[in-house]
Amino acid sequence: MNIKAIYALYPQVKSTREGKAYDIDGNEVAIDMATVNVWVDPEAYKDKRRAEYPSIPDQLDTLYHGGYDAWKATIQAVKAKYPKE
Repeated sequence: MNIKAIYALYPQVKSTREGKAYDIDGNEVAIDMATVNVWVDPEAYKDKRRAEYPSIPDQLDTLYHGGYDAWKATIQAVKAKYPKE
């Protein structure tokens, strides 16, 4: 079950458990799983970028040894690999 998709597609859903979704009053919310299964997270690129960016100490090392342009090139390579969609 794609929990993130359910919360994005059904704003009335406030909790999920055991494969079901519920509103704020605890009433079950009917979910169209076909719609949930084809949903694409428009912000997935952020998680992918975050995982590939160098650590802050590594970025600072790049700045110190290579300067701003070297740091910018490192960051830009990740942004190019995972563009905003």
